[in-house]
Amino acid sequence: MFRFRILSLLCMLCLMTTVGAQNARDTLNADIEPEPVDTDWVYLLNADLIRFDSYINPDAQRLMGNVVFRHDSMYMYCDSALFYKEKNSFDAYHNVRVEQGDTLFLYGDSLFYDGMTRLLRVRDNVRLENRTMILLTDSLNYDRNTGLGWFFDGGTLLDEESTLISEYGQFETNTNLATFIDGVSMENPDYTLTTDTLVYNTDLHTAFITCPTEIVNEDNHITTSRGQFNTDSNNAVLLDRSVVLSGNGDNRMTGDSIIYEKAIGIVRGYGGVVINNFKDKVDVNGEYAYYNQNNDSAVVTGKALLIEYSMGDSLFVHADTFRLVTFYNEAGDSVVERQMRGFNRVRAFRPDMQMVADSMVFTSLDSSLTLFHDPIVWNEDQQVLGEKIIFYMNDSTIDWAHVIGQALFVQMNDTVHYNQIAGREMKAYFTGGEIDYTDVIGNVQAVFYPLDGDSAMIGMNTTEASNLTVYFKMRAVDRIVIRSHSNGIMYPMEKIDQKKMYLPSFNWFARIRPVDAEDVFYWRGKRVEEQLKKSNSIKEVPLPSLKQRNKN
Repeated sequence: MFRFRILSLLCMLCLMTTVGAQNARDTLNADIEPEPVDTDWVYLLNADLIRFDSYINPDAQRLMGNVVFRHDSMYMYCDSALFYKEKNSFDAYHNVRVEQGDTLFLYGDSLFYDGMTRLLRVRDNVRLENRTMILLTDSLNYDRNTGLGWFFDGGTLLDEESTLISEYGQFETNTNLATFIDGVSMENPDYTLTTDTLVYNTDLHTAFITCPTEIVNEDNHITTSRGQFNTDSNNAVLLDRSVVLSGNGDNRMTGDSIIYEKAIGIVRGYGGVVINNFKDKVDVNGEYAYYNQNNDSAVVTGKALLIEYSMGDSLFVHADTFRLVTFYNEAGDSVVERQMRGFNRVRAFRPDMQMVADSMVFTSLDSSLTLFHDPIVWNEDQQVLGEKIIFYMNDSTIDWAHVIGQALFVQMNDTVHYNQIAGREMKAYFTGGEIDYTDVIGNVQAVFYPLDGDSAMIGMNTTEASNLTVYFKMRAVDRIVIRSHSNGIMYPMEKIDQKKMYLPSFNWFARIRPVDAEDVFYWRGKRVEEQLKKSNSIKEVPLPSLKQRNKN
């Protein structure tokens, strides 16, 4: 009986060993699948050890050591894997590497690949490399059908110039287009770009902007919601009322579209352009603007409007074209002078002053504003004209004015009676912004109406002299002092000589005078017979050549 039991036990042990050998098989240096010919299936090309255990995982082969798979043109490498041959898929672990030609290299700690859908899911320490970029993340899915990879747990894209970070993104290997969403930041030694959504071409190094975006570099702060930006050249095309802030925030350009070329320091604005100079309290508007950062020069044209608001009431000046010119010292590192020039059909309006001229120049060197070619200036009931008028400013208020060539001062008492003074030139001096007195020099002619204590005209005085001085009180002619030999006649009001009421050069140009800020855009020039006779007394001084700023 004892022998029979021992024999039975030995038989059962042998049977169990046989069954176990059928359920768990290890193969060392096994013959691997032949070179694949069917591109639909995943093929195992190499593994140091193949193990199958129907109890642990009846659907998978366990592969260990130098595992290599191939699916058509893609090779996949890892240290170990579970191969689901019937499902045409596998899980790969440790030192995972995927290669497809010379265009795609993908690395990670683990990988699942489905050969039926051709979808890869790579996790932990993921790195995707293309010819021009590297993408780092912890979770990446990649669809081989479309060449589209996407991450959803934060990622970083690196290329030769920039580092791009976002929470979610996708990359198309066929087009080299990457899309980044949520908390997007692109950094470069020359700039920082922040936005919520960005499309980036890694081959062209061009970012396509589709939502509110800020680009900041050492020279500018750009705000835009649509456009494109090249990370190599830092050039940008900006649309949808974009803004470029420069000069430590002192200057701002806004336009329907802006072209920014950083390499040559040029900014061009198109459509409803507004340039704000906050330091000097001057705005310039137009349909086209050009700004050169290297020499701090600018051109604005197309319904150009300059608004100066340093004195409370804004001064509105229109010209066909405005040009800003900056002059530097010999070293090119210090500003010597700035000029703002207005060309062709200048018209200006401020409640207390209006002007028209062919052209104008404001220079910072002596804080002067010069009006050229038949300029006219109005101040309430007063009008001044000449061949050229120069205003010298002090803290944004007029200090004194110089009227050169065929100077004429007119003050309207009523629509019939006008105080008039004509001469070769005039020098008018101001106190607190109000005219104090005027020196009239050379070939002086005058017609004026003295007033009594009740401000009633008591007569008409006509005078001819070499020089005289007119004193004003409350903006009205108070007295006239003749400083040389003169001829004059005083007519009582009832005996006025009608032929002597108006000087030969007299004209009251109410028709030309701007009536409000909008009216500066509508040119009304002098008639031919009203224009000043040509004179050789006014000659323009040639302007110095521009010297570019040394930015090194």
